[in-house]
Amino acid sequence: MARLDRQRLLRLLPYLGRDRRRLSLTLLLLIPLAFAGAVQPLLVGQAISVLRREPTMAWLKGLPVPQAIHSIVVLLLLAVLTRLCLQGLQSFNVQLVGQRLTARIRDHLFSHALALSLRFHDRTPVGKLLTRLTSDVDALAEVFGSGAVGVLADLVTLVVIAVTMISIEWRMGLLLLCSQLPVTIGIIWLQGRYRKANYRVREELGQLNADLQENLQGLEVVQMFRREAVNSANFAVTTAAYKGAVNGTIFYDSSISAFIEWVALSAVAVVLALGGWLVTSQAIGLGTLTTFILYSQRLFDPLRQLAERFTQIQGGLTAVERIGELLEEPIEIADSPQVAAALKIDAAANLASLAAAGNAPRPKQLIRAAEVIFDDVCFAYRPDEPIIEKLSFRIAPGEHVALVGPTGSGKTTVIRLLCRLYEPQQGRILLDGVDIRELSITSLRQRLGVVLQDTFLFSGNVADNLRLDADIPSDTLARLCAELGLDPLLARLPDGLATELRERGGNLSSGERQLLAVARVAIRDPAVLVMDEATAFMDPSTEATLQRDLDSLLHQRTAIVIAHRLATVEAVDRIFVLKRGRLIEQGNHRELRAAGGLYAQLAELQERGLAAL
Repeated sequence: MARLDRQRLLRLLPYLGRDRRRLSLTLLLLIPLAFAGAVQPLLVGQAISVLRREPTMAWLKGLPVPQAIHSIVVLLLLAVLTRLCLQGLQSFNVQLVGQRLTARIRDHLFSHALALSLRFHDRTPVGKLLTRLTSDVDALAEVFGSGAVGVLADLVTLVVIAVTMISIEWRMGLLLLCSQLPVTIGIIWLQGRYRKANYRVREELGQLNADLQENLQGLEVVQMFRREAVNSANFAVTTAAYKGAVNGTIFYDSSISAFIEWVALSAVAVVLALGGWLVTSQAIGLGTLTTFILYSQRLFDPLRQLAERFTQIQGGLTAVERIGELLEEPIEIADSPQVAAALKIDAAANLASLAAAGNAPRPKQLIRAAEVIFDDVCFAYRPDEPIIEKLSFRIAPGEHVALVGPTGSGKTTVIRLLCRLYEPQQGRILLDGVDIRELSITSLRQRLGVVLQDTFLFSGNVADNLRLDADIPSDTLARLCAELGLDPLLARLPDGLATELRERGGNLSSGERQLLAVARVAIRDPAVLVMDEATAFMDPSTEATLQRDLDSLLHQRTAIVIAHRLATVEAVDRIFVLKRGRLIEQGNHRELRAAGGLYAQLAELQERGLAAL
């Protein structure tokens, strides 16, 4: 565990690279700050010694009492002011670096989470992922801002106080230092248990967030089926588990504080007993005893702070562990090293050509229809449940193909594999004769246009949802919308393209959301168009208006249509009939009806209104 912690902490160092100077300044301030704090008890003790005519510092012995007291007060005031200024500067630097650190880590985590395959996201609840991106990163900010540098400061303070005490009176100094041993051992023992309890807290918090997210997203179903009481009872169980985990950390945290206080009081009592005997035997002066009493209190202040910071550090180490687990998740779907190297060369060549051409933009390349081949493809989401088995077919450039079959036959999985959202366990998928794994992910998905039945819109305005990653000027976007027949929809919206959309496009109907989804694909001129019943949620009038634009969009493009209503695919060139991940029939509508197979049975049932795919 310690070795893994060290490795994960070292992994954070690159995030601090930009703040090396500020960090160096913060660390350099530790020594003067520790001396400014350690000199204060010494000056108070000397003031008492001066009043009793027994000063131990040479420079005070020849001074009159008023002048000596005045000098001590001035030095004490300077020490206090110096300490306050240095503490303020150090705290500002530490918090600033901590926030920059966590901002970089959160950005990296977010980018990494977006790059992870859908297989990872299928098995990871959104709420648990959000906990790592928010609470765990915040805990890391606390461990750096108040923990790591604070621990170093406390250690430096302990060393300075120890050296000062031994130089003044070695017997009492060693006595106080020996009292630190049981405290250190006790803290280490309790912190180990706190670490385990804190990890459980993070896990339970992730489950709590997952339950909250699931219930809020499914609120409509919860209310319609009167699940409020049942879901509340289930959530109460999750809350109780989280409360129990938090109570465990509270127990160990309070135990550490109580243990330190008990040892600190015992140490003060021993100092008073031994120091009183040394004073009565005239071995030391009362001022020296006062100095040690103040040091005995100050000596345990860093330990108290260390205990508190170790609590934060243990929480931070738990956060580092969970963040590290996420960062260690492999990116299963990525450009191969050869493709990445080629992309770098192409990018450099493009920059050079732009510079030679005076930065004039290159003409837009014409999109042509593409050939799609599935060659003996096998795929399973889980090893024991194959979804696609030895699937092979070829779609010619410009051909329109429909995928039909019962629910669970693998229609949507075929699209996910083509878009390389998942990798097949066996076989190849070729686009224009090239294995899609040899294409860059960016170029592959630029050539594919996908319209899903469940349309997702982002928060923002309509124009942003149509552009997405494309750099399209506003006037060009307005013209394209007019060509696609979006003017009636935009006229109904209060601000047209500038209309703000609520989360997931909640202020639009299902048909309007799907209309925008079709439009944002059409704007990109894809070589292969994939449509998952793109007009399923549209009323007949809207569907009829869009059909002309769909025909234009499909012209001279390869098209793959997932069909749930067989009447919508009668005009395609070929129909692939899937069953349990296998291609069992193919042909046009007339041929498959005449064959009397599964397609004919499904078509007949749909005509009678008895079945839907």
